[in-house]
Amino acid sequence: MRNDNIRKLVWAGLFTALTTVATMVIQIPTPLGGYVNAGDTVVILGAFFLGPIWGALAAGLGSALADLMSPYAIYAPATLIIKALMALTAGSILRSSKKKNALPMAISGSIAAELIMVAGYFAYESTILSYGLGALANIPANGVQAVFGAVAGTALFYGLMRIPYVKKTF
Repeated sequence: MRNDNIRKLVWAGLFTALTTVATMVIQIPTPLGGYVNAGDTVVILGAFFLGPIWGALAAGLGSALADLMSPYAIYAPATLIIKALMALTAGSILRSSKKKNALPMAISGSIAAELIMVAGYFAYESTILSYGLGALANIPANGVQAVFGAVAGTALFYGLMRIPYVKKTF
């Protein structure tokens, strides 16, 4: 049992770092000051490989760290919660399936997670940042982020699960 917890902690640390790097390195700026990045891809992968709890820790911490090390530090508290909820949801939906790599459940989990992201950032921007209905302007950019993250995360997961070592390890 102890070795399993250490293994999960190490993998969670790796996914935390991967999430931070993917968020910071692959950035496509949007007109309203944000950017589309590959971070959600790793958030989804972490949720599927690590499960809901460890995936949520890695996703929340990794994404918030990326915000803290960027000009978007004001988003870090929201990102911590939103990305953790995304991974918790995606991981829970996939784990509810009896099959370890059920594609329909992975797709459903990814879509649900990305809907949380779009709604979460809208809620944060409209209330905490006081943008009001002006926060609606960021929904298209967040939608592009969501589609990219869901498609890439699910495709990578499904592809990686075909590798015997990965299937055995996770």
